[in-house]
Amino acid sequence: MTFSLPLIEAPPAPPPLVSLRNVSVRRGQSEVLRGLHADVIRGRITAVVGLNGSGKTTLLRTLLNEFPYTGTISFHCGHDHRKPKPEHVGYVPQRLMIDPRLPCTVRDVMGLALQRRPIFLGIRRGLSAKMEQLLEKVGAPGLLDTPIEGLSGGQLQRVLLSLALEPSPELLLLDEPAAGIDFQSLAAFYRLIRDLNETTHITVLMVSHDLGMLPGFADTVLCMKAGSVAAAGMPDEVLTPTGLAELYGPGTLRFPLGDAAPEHIHTANCAHG
Repeated sequence: MTFSLPLIEAPPAPPPLVSLRNVSVRRGQSEVLRGLHADVIRGRITAVVGLNGSGKTTLLRTLLNEFPYTGTISFHCGHDHRKPKPEHVGYVPQRLMIDPRLPCTVRDVMGLALQRRPIFLGIRRGLSAKMEQLLEKVGAPGLLDTPIEGLSGGQLQRVLLSLALEPSPELLLLDEPAAGIDFQSLAAFYRLIRDLNETTHITVLMVSHDLGMLPGFADTVLCMKAGSVAAAGMPDEVLTPTGLAELYGPGTLRFPLGDAAPEHIHTANCAHG
Protein backbone atom coordinates (compact mmCIF):
# COMPACT_ATOMS: atom_id res chain seq x y z
CA MET A 1 0.00 0.00 0.00
CA THR A 2 1.28 3.43 -0.85
CA PHE A 3 0.31 6.70 0.64
CA SER A 4 0.38 10.05 -1.06
CA LEU A 5 0.77 13.10 1.07
CA PRO A 6 -0.94 16.32 0.06
CA LEU A 7 1.38 18.77 -1.60
CA ILE A 8 1.81 21.84 0.57
CA GLU A 9 2.88 24.80 -1.46
CA ALA A 10 5.15 27.37 0.07
CA PRO A 11 3.52 30.77 0.44
CA PRO A 12 4.39 33.08 -2.43
CA ALA A 13 7.14 35.60 -1.83
CA PRO A 14 5.92 39.15 -1.22
CA PRO A 15 5.93 41.26 -4.38
CA PRO A 16 8.49 44.01 -4.82
CA LEU A 17 7.56 47.56 -3.93
CA VAL A 18 10.30 48.82 -6.25
CA SER A 19 11.94 47.12 -9.24
CA LEU A 20 15.13 48.39 -10.84
CA ARG A 21 16.10 47.03 -14.23
CA ASN A 22 19.33 47.87 -16.06
CA VAL A 23 19.64 51.16 -14.15
CA SER A 24 22.75 53.22 -14.88
CA VAL A 25 23.74 56.63 -13.53
CA ARG A 26 26.57 58.87 -14.68
CA ARG A 27 27.96 61.66 -12.52
CA GLY A 28 30.42 63.73 -14.47
CA GLN A 29 32.73 61.36 -16.31
CA SER A 30 32.07 58.44 -13.97
CA GLU A 31 29.43 55.75 -14.32
CA VAL A 32 28.38 55.27 -10.70
CA LEU A 33 25.60 52.73 -11.30
CA ARG A 34 26.09 50.21 -14.08
CA GLY A 35 23.21 48.15 -15.38
CA LEU A 36 21.87 47.58 -11.88
CA HIS A 37 19.13 44.99 -11.35
CA ALA A 38 17.41 44.79 -7.96
CA ASP A 39 14.05 44.37 -6.22
CA VAL A 40 13.06 46.08 -2.97
CA ILE A 41 10.58 43.64 -1.43
CA ARG A 42 7.36 45.13 -0.07
CA GLY A 43 7.15 45.26 3.72
CA ARG A 44 10.68 43.93 4.26
CA ILE A 45 13.99 45.39 5.42
CA THR A 46 16.66 45.35 2.72
CA ALA A 47 20.24 46.24 3.68
CA VAL A 48 22.73 47.54 1.11
CA VAL A 49 26.39 46.80 1.77
CA GLY A 50 29.63 47.36 -0.10
CA LEU A 51 32.84 49.33 -0.18
CA ASN A 52 33.10 53.10 -0.44
CA GLY A 53 32.34 54.20 -4.00
CA SER A 54 30.27 51.13 -4.87
CA GLY A 55 27.16 53.26 -5.53
CA LYS A 56 25.13 52.72 -2.37
CA THR A 57 24.20 56.37 -1.70
CA THR A 58 23.69 57.02 -5.41
CA LEU A 59 21.17 54.17 -5.47
CA LEU A 60 19.12 55.76 -2.70
CA ARG A 61 19.25 59.23 -4.21
CA THR A 62 18.31 57.89 -7.62
CA LEU A 63 15.16 56.44 -6.05
CA LEU A 64 14.45 59.99 -4.84
CA ASN A 65 14.71 61.14 -8.47
CA GLU A 66 17.72 63.33 -7.66
CA PHE A 67 19.89 61.92 -10.46
CA PRO A 68 19.00 61.26 -14.10
CA TYR A 69 19.29 57.59 -15.04
CA THR A 70 18.82 55.15 -17.85
CA GLY A 71 16.94 51.90 -17.47
CA THR A 72 13.67 51.40 -15.60
CA ILE A 73 12.61 52.06 -12.02
CA SER A 74 9.08 50.87 -11.30
CA PHE A 75 7.12 51.57 -8.10
CA HIS A 76 4.34 49.00 -7.58
CA CYS A 77 2.21 50.83 -5.07
CA GLY A 78 -0.58 52.45 -7.00
CA HIS A 79 1.00 55.90 -7.07
CA ASP A 80 2.80 57.64 -9.87
CA HIS A 81 6.38 57.56 -8.63
CA ARG A 82 8.07 58.96 -11.70
CA LYS A 83 8.52 61.99 -9.47
CA PRO A 84 8.44 60.60 -5.92
CA LYS A 85 6.71 62.80 -3.39
CA PRO A 86 7.54 63.18 0.31
CA GLU A 87 4.36 61.39 1.35
CA HIS A 88 5.50 58.30 -0.55
CA VAL A 89 9.20 58.13 0.30
CA GLY A 90 10.93 59.01 3.58
CA TYR A 91 14.68 59.67 3.60
CA VAL A 92 17.29 59.93 6.33
CA PRO A 93 20.60 61.19 4.87
CA GLN A 94 24.09 60.39 6.09
CA ARG A 95 24.38 63.74 7.83
CA LEU A 96 22.27 66.72 8.86
CA MET A 97 22.09 69.32 6.12
CA ILE A 98 22.02 72.10 8.71
CA ASP A 99 25.19 73.14 10.51
CA PRO A 100 24.68 71.72 14.03
CA ARG A 101 26.56 74.72 15.45
CA LEU A 102 23.73 77.06 14.49
CA PRO A 103 21.78 78.30 17.53
CA CYS A 104 18.62 76.35 16.82
CA THR A 105 16.62 73.77 18.71
CA VAL A 106 14.95 70.55 17.67
CA ARG A 107 11.68 72.50 17.49
CA ASP A 108 13.26 74.94 15.01
CA VAL A 109 14.61 72.18 12.76
CA MET A 110 11.34 70.26 12.78
CA GLY A 111 9.44 73.47 12.11
CA LEU A 112 11.59 74.12 9.03
CA ALA A 113 10.68 70.69 7.72
CA LEU A 114 7.00 70.52 8.65
CA GLN A 115 5.62 73.97 7.86
CA ARG A 116 5.75 76.25 4.85
CA ARG A 117 5.73 79.56 6.69
CA PRO A 118 9.13 81.08 7.55
CA ILE A 119 10.44 79.87 10.87
CA PHE A 120 11.00 83.45 12.07
CA LEU A 121 7.22 83.85 12.11
CA GLY A 122 7.04 81.14 14.75
CA ILE A 123 5.62 77.64 14.85
CA ARG A 124 2.03 77.44 13.64
CA ARG A 125 -0.67 76.55 16.14
CA GLY A 126 -0.87 72.87 16.98
CA LEU A 127 2.36 71.90 15.26
CA SER A 128 4.37 71.48 18.46
CA ALA A 129 1.97 68.77 19.60
CA LYS A 130 2.47 67.01 16.27
CA MET A 131 6.24 67.26 16.69
CA GLU A 132 6.06 65.67 20.12
CA GLN A 133 3.95 62.82 18.72
CA LEU A 134 6.56 62.18 16.03
CA LEU A 135 9.38 62.16 18.57
CA GLU A 136 7.48 59.76 20.81
CA LYS A 137 7.05 57.42 17.82
CA VAL A 138 10.85 57.05 17.58
CA GLY A 139 11.46 56.89 21.33
CA ALA A 140 12.79 60.43 21.72
CA PRO A 141 10.20 62.43 23.70
CA GLY A 142 11.01 65.69 25.40
CA LEU A 143 13.69 66.91 22.96
CA LEU A 144 11.84 69.82 21.36
CA ASP A 145 13.70 72.55 23.23
CA THR A 146 17.10 70.84 23.13
CA PRO A 147 19.74 72.67 21.07
CA ILE A 148 20.81 70.66 18.04
CA GLU A 149 24.44 70.91 19.11
CA GLY A 150 23.49 69.31 22.43
CA LEU A 151 22.07 66.12 20.91
CA SER A 152 23.93 62.83 20.99
CA GLY A 153 24.41 61.01 17.70
CA GLY A 154 21.59 58.64 18.52
CA GLN A 155 19.21 61.44 19.48
CA LEU A 156 19.95 63.36 16.28
CA GLN A 157 19.28 60.29 14.12
CA ARG A 158 15.97 59.72 15.90
CA VAL A 159 14.95 63.33 15.20
CA LEU A 160 15.77 62.88 11.50
CA LEU A 161 13.95 59.55 11.46
CA SER A 162 10.85 61.14 12.99
CA LEU A 163 10.76 63.66 10.14
CA ALA A 164 11.22 60.92 7.54
CA LEU A 165 8.13 59.17 8.91
CA GLU A 166 5.84 62.13 8.26
CA PRO A 167 3.47 61.67 6.57
CA SER A 168 3.47 57.82 6.69
CA PRO A 169 5.68 56.95 3.70
CA GLU A 170 5.51 53.58 1.97
CA LEU A 171 9.27 53.42 1.43
CA LEU A 172 11.88 54.48 3.99
CA LEU A 173 15.40 55.13 2.70
CA LEU A 174 18.13 55.16 5.36
CA ASP A 175 21.67 56.13 4.36
CA GLU A 176 23.98 54.89 7.11
CA PRO A 177 21.46 55.73 9.85
CA ALA A 178 23.78 54.46 12.59
CA ALA A 179 26.62 56.82 11.65
CA GLY A 180 27.62 58.83 14.72
CA ILE A 181 25.73 56.60 17.14
CA ASP A 182 27.79 55.24 20.02
CA PHE A 183 28.21 51.49 20.29
CA GLN A 184 25.90 51.16 23.29
CA SER A 185 23.03 52.80 21.40
CA LEU A 186 23.35 50.85 18.14
CA ALA A 187 21.25 47.88 19.20
CA ALA A 188 18.40 50.10 20.41
CA PHE A 189 18.40 52.09 17.17
CA TYR A 190 18.23 48.99 14.99
CA ARG A 191 15.49 47.52 17.16
CA LEU A 192 13.55 50.75 16.61
CA ILE A 193 13.80 50.34 12.83
CA ARG A 194 12.69 46.71 13.07
CA ASP A 195 9.77 47.64 15.36
CA LEU A 196 8.63 50.35 12.92
CA ASN A 197 8.81 47.86 10.07
CA GLU A 198 6.81 45.24 11.95
CA THR A 199 4.13 47.59 13.31
CA THR A 200 3.60 49.80 10.24
CA HIS A 201 4.71 47.37 7.48
CA ILE A 202 6.84 50.13 6.00
CA THR A 203 9.38 48.96 3.40
CA VAL A 204 12.94 49.82 4.42
CA LEU A 205 16.00 50.15 2.18
CA MET A 206 19.04 50.88 4.32
CA VAL A 207 22.75 51.36 3.67
CA SER A 208 24.57 49.70 6.54
CA HIS A 209 28.13 48.88 7.55
CA ASP A 210 27.27 46.89 10.67
CA LEU A 211 27.75 43.55 8.97
CA GLY A 212 27.76 41.40 12.07
CA MET A 213 24.25 42.31 13.15
CA LEU A 214 22.53 42.05 9.75
CA PRO A 215 21.61 38.35 10.16
CA GLY A 216 19.48 39.35 13.14
CA PHE A 217 17.98 42.41 11.47
CA ALA A 218 17.69 42.50 7.67
CA ASP A 219 15.43 40.25 5.62
CA THR A 220 17.45 40.73 2.44
CA VAL A 221 20.94 41.98 1.66
CA LEU A 222 22.10 43.63 -1.57
CA CYS A 223 25.88 43.42 -2.00
CA MET A 224 27.07 46.23 -4.27
CA LYS A 225 30.36 46.29 -6.12
CA ALA A 226 31.45 48.76 -8.80
CA GLY A 227 27.94 50.14 -9.27
CA SER A 228 26.15 46.82 -9.66
CA VAL A 229 24.53 44.24 -7.39
CA ALA A 230 27.10 41.47 -7.02
CA ALA A 231 24.88 39.28 -4.84
CA ALA A 232 21.44 39.40 -3.28
CA GLY A 233 19.64 37.13 -0.84
CA MET A 234 19.05 36.40 2.81
CA PRO A 235 21.88 37.46 5.12
CA ASP A 236 23.05 33.91 5.80
CA GLU A 237 23.12 33.22 2.07
CA VAL A 238 25.29 36.14 1.00
CA LEU A 239 27.23 37.20 4.11
CA THR A 240 29.44 34.14 4.04
CA PRO A 241 33.23 34.26 4.46
CA THR A 242 33.63 33.59 0.74
CA GLY A 243 31.07 36.18 -0.26
CA LEU A 244 32.53 38.85 2.02
CA ALA A 245 36.05 38.14 0.78
CA GLU A 246 34.85 38.63 -2.80
CA LEU A 247 33.08 41.84 -1.88
CA TYR A 248 35.67 43.48 0.37
CA GLY A 249 38.85 41.59 -0.38
CA PRO A 250 40.58 38.78 1.52
CA GLY A 251 41.80 39.20 5.06
CA THR A 252 39.53 42.10 5.95
CA LEU A 253 37.23 40.54 8.54
CA ARG A 254 38.00 40.83 12.22
CA PHE A 255 35.13 38.73 13.49
CA PRO A 256 33.69 35.29 12.73
CA LEU A 257 30.39 36.04 11.06
CA GLY A 258 27.55 33.96 12.42
CA ASP A 259 24.02 34.37 13.66
CA ALA A 260 23.90 37.74 15.37
CA ALA A 261 21.05 39.57 17.00
CA PRO A 262 21.10 43.34 17.51
CA GLU A 263 22.10 42.71 21.11
CA HIS A 264 25.35 41.14 19.90
CA ILE A 265 26.80 43.53 17.35
CA HIS A 266 30.17 42.80 15.80
CA THR A 267 32.28 45.17 13.76
CA ALA A 268 34.53 44.77 10.77
CA ASN A 269 37.29 46.95 9.42
CA CYS A 270 36.19 46.10 5.89
CA ALA A 271 32.89 47.92 6.09
CA HIS A 272 33.86 51.45 5.35
CA GLY A 273 32.42 53.98 2.94
